[in-house]
Amino acid sequence: MSVVVGYVPTPEGEAALDTAIREVRSRGGRLVVVLSERGHRFGSESADLAAHADDVRRRLDEADVPHDVRMTSRGRDVADDIIDAASEEGSELIVIGLRRRSPVGKLLLGSNAQRILLDAPCPVLAVKPAG
Repeated sequence: MSVVVGYVPTPEGEAALDTAIREVRSRGGRLVVVLSERGHRFGSESADLAAHADDVRRRLDEADVPHDVRMTSRGRDVADDIIDAASEEGSELIVIGLRRRSPVGKLLLGSNAQRILLDAPCPVLAVKPAG
C-alpha cells in the first residue's frame, strides 16, 4: 500500500506532506513524494529540485517513514506526474495541498488540483495549511 503526495516547499506543500505522513503511519505502507520542476517555486535550476528532494528524504528518514522521493523531469505536467505515480503504485490515496482563495476564487480550483481530483485512480485528500 502506498500514499502519493505532491510536494512543493510552500505552506500548502508542507500541509500536504504532514498529512500524508500521518496517513501512511495510520494505514501502513510507504509514502511516494512527487516533486516537479514545472510550475513551482524551485527556480530554474535542477540543483534546487535535488536539494529539496534531499531535504524531504532526510525528514522522512528521521520520521522513520518508508518512502520513495521522485523528481520529475521538465516538460511534464505535475498533475500527470502525480496521477501516474498513483497508478503505477496502486496507491490507496493521493494527498494534495490547496491554496486559500478569495470568495470568487473559491468557485475555481487550480487546474492541477482539478485534474488530479477528476482523473485520479484513487481517493484524493485535499488539505489547506493551518491559519
